[in-house]
This record gives sequence, C-alpha cells and structure tokens, in this order.
Amino acid sequence: MSKESQHKRRSFSDEFKRDAVDLVVKQGYSFRSAAKSVGVGEGSLRLWHRQLAPTPQPAGEDASLQELREENQRLRRELRKAELEREILKKATAYFAKESQ
Repeated sequence: MSKESQHKRRSFSDEFKRDAVDLVVKQGYSFRSAAKSVGVGEGSLRLWHRQLAPTPQPAGEDASLQELREENQRLRRELRKAELEREILKKATAYFAKESQ
C-alpha cells in the first residue's frame, strides 16, 4: 500500500464544522472532548473555532461578576496576542529596513 493511499485527507461539510464548534461555544465542551466526540483532531477543531465562532459580545451594564471576569480574561488574551503580533511586525520591519540599505 502506498503512502498516498494510507493518508487520505478527509473533508467535512460546513454544517459539520459549525456543529462541532457549537459543542465548544454553546454546550461548554472542552476542545479536547468535543474533538474526540466528533472524531476530528483537536487542532482542526481549534482552526474551525477561530474561523466560525461568533465574536463575543461585550458585557453589558447588568453583567454578573462571573461574566465580567470572563470578559476580562478574554480581553487580556486578545491583548497579549495583539502585543505579540506587534512585536513580530516591528522586528520584521526593522529587519527589512536594514536589508534594503
């Protein structure tokens, strides 16, 4: 049996992907358990989540303490990611500016 026939790439419908993401978003499954329950890799599910999950809404004036904590935690993660991306871009800009001289 050739290597090509051993590793066939599976494809999934958009509906299947949305349903898998809903397990995490709406049902509260962890990525690991949701991926295992639908028979896909955790990395694939995380990718689908980034692509398909709805953008979280900001907590309103009447939000509970738990909702505010969750929003704060989410915003801190987003800030760390944005800061890291900014640092990478600054380094890349400096590198290419130096190289073009």
